[in-house]
Amino acid sequence: MSVSPSSSAQAAREAVARRLRDLRKEAGLTVKELAAACGWHHAKTSRVENALTAPSARDIRAWCEAAGAAGQAQDLIVQSLNAESMYREWRHQVRNGLRHLQDSAAQFYRDTELFRLYSSTVVPGLLQTEGYAAAVLRTAARFRDLPVDDSLDAARARVERSRVVNEPGHRFVVVLEEHVLRCQMADEDAMAAQLGYLLTAGALPSVSLGIIPMATRERTQWPEESFHVYDDKLASVELVSAEVKVTQPSEVALYVKTFELLRSMAVYGAEARELVLRAIEALR
Repeated sequence: MSVSPSSSAQAAREAVARRLRDLRKEAGLTVKELAAACGWHHAKTSRVENALTAPSARDIRAWCEAAGAAGQAQDLIVQSLNAESMYREWRHQVRNGLRHLQDSAAQFYRDTELFRLYSSTVVPGLLQTEGYAAAVLRTAARFRDLPVDDSLDAARARVERSRVVNEPGHRFVVVLEEHVLRCQMADEDAMAAQLGYLLTAGALPSVSLGIIPMATRERTQWPEESFHVYDDKLASVELVSAEVKVTQPSEVALYVKTFELLRSMAVYGAEARELVLRAIEALR
């Protein structure tokens, strides 16, 4: 069984906590002595050292000064900020609306050359039509209890962002579980349009579209949570509660390895088109 990708964020927090604990011990300070020097209760020191509380930049500076290691503060602050940014709760990401979330990724997509997209749930955003995207985002808005449902605007922004698929300098390797084709996230017309667009997008020179048939026997890799890998530098994993961003090279490599195993089970070309056509036929 795979480990939750949120463990990557926790491991990064724990690395910061261990370094702070080591600085305290190297300075010969007890938990209470460091707390007194920093001006807080000793329980806070324990929570930080056990990675139960994320230290603020001010906390880290005070800690390092108390331990006689002020020169290490800035590196630890950056390390701590990176750890916290890995695990971004959806409720925080959508505070400014779903449209804002789409717009925020546009430049990142333009800067990425190789996209590896695996989905076991829905069609990836970069290949979504406006009608399908609106239905998916509307479901997300309801689930998140957003005060304002801007899913229609967000869908248009998502489609606009997806124009990168047609721009030179990018490659898209997409692997879908066949279930994605059969999961009716939108009404019949929107689903038909979405599946039809998969046929069109799959024929683009920059796009490799593979589909893992439900009837695949003796799978070499079980279905995983949906994830995307960008330029071998970042893996983004979508959980129910949060988006996890993995940047540790060894972990990104593990996602690339998993992607390649999944890709090896997919069918392409005429076989993939046949699966899409069957899904369209099933809508009637």
